Amino acid sequence: MKKLLISLIALCLGISVMAAEGWMTNMDKAMQMAKKTNKPVLVDFSGSDWCGWCMKLDREVFSQKAFKDYAKDNLVLVIVDFPRSKKQSDQIRKQNKELAEKYKINGFPTVLVLDKDGKILLRTGYRDGGAEKYVKFLKEEIAKAMKK
Repeated sequence: MKKLLISLIALCLGISVMAAEGWMTNMDKAMQMAKKTNKPVLVDFSGSDWCGWCMKLDREVFSQKAFKDYAKDNLVLVIVDFPRSKKQSDQIRKQNKELAEKYKINGFPTVLVLDKDGKILLRTGYRDGGAEKYVKFLKEEIAKAMKK
């Protein structure tokens, strides 16, 4: 009931629940935080209010305790959203379009993990198996990419 209430309030305010739960929407600020904390940046390119696989990824992974616990200590989270009915500022819409072009995003969801300088460490998307399996995959792939 509490999550439903938060979701309704967030929807009324024109922000995503993900943003309300620690996800950033400003990539420049996220990159500054990554440099300050020396953490990689997980960027979720999403169509949060129309893309079924995006909603499934959020429901099965990003909203789960296992992912939240891992992300809190290990990642800077960014949502780059392309909603159809949620309101966004012109600045965020422009930034998101530029990011999609820069990183050659062709479908949703696309999940990138970037190093603190913006270099792609990992490109993925929805993965079957839930939050624990997704976290395990992220840990392994990020570790491999950081060794290169």
